[in-house]
Amino acid sequence: MSDPLEQLSQQARDAMPRHVAIIMDGNGRWAKQRRFPRTIGHRRGLESLREVVRTASKLGIEYLTLFTFSAENWNRPKSEVDTIMRYLARFLRTEIPEFNSYNVQLDAIGQIDRLPEKVQNQLAKTKETLSGNDGLTMVLALSYGSRQEILDATRSIAAKVKSGELNPDDIDEAVIANNLYTKDIPDPDLLIRTSGEMRISNFLLWQISYAELVVTDTLWPDFRSPQLFAALEDYAKRHRRFGKV
Repeated sequence: MSDPLEQLSQQARDAMPRHVAIIMDGNGRWAKQRRFPRTIGHRRGLESLREVVRTASKLGIEYLTLFTFSAENWNRPKSEVDTIMRYLARFLRTEIPEFNSYNVQLDAIGQIDRLPEKVQNQLAKTKETLSGNDGLTMVLALSYGSRQEILDATRSIAAKVKSGELNPDDIDEAVIANNLYTKDIPDPDLLIRTSGEMRISNFLLWQISYAELVVTDTLWPDFRSPQLFAALEDYAKRHRRFGKV
């Protein structure tokens, strides 16, 4: 790929978001439209993930958070979940050279302990292997649900109050943010949702309070660099007021 910055207007280059989050939706519908098994849609979706990570890294985006597997996704048929987990473990293993070549780091948020042991082990290995990089941080939201995250944060804060470590009068937004899964990650500037669905789906509810939203009808398996460029161009035209005039 040529320099992706050349594909963007000067306005978009100047307004590059620090953190982009993506709800990767539409794998199943993409497969259904083509009369393929749903698992084929998930496999094709990994190709989109690979290209978007590569492009985001080249653009100089610092954080890319991907809604990879939600807490609610555990309710899908076991055969589909097993296939997704197998694809995930393989992706984490085989993409290490690719990620290294683009100086990508890896992080993960969610109830990681619910993932199969094989996936947990590979996730830890891949994170460790990429830990020396200092470029784009790819954050995989795995077994993630924002309400559960806020609940876990509330319990953590309550325990600190009970132990005397924290005074209730000192609880502010910073305290809450520092007890979320994303405590070391800046809030997203831009949230992209694919497949045209107009909902947040329990994703980063606290963190996206002031994020700009871009919804595209493109299904995730068809979302590639041109669609990312279009979202960035849209974002660049926004005037972020943060409640001010």
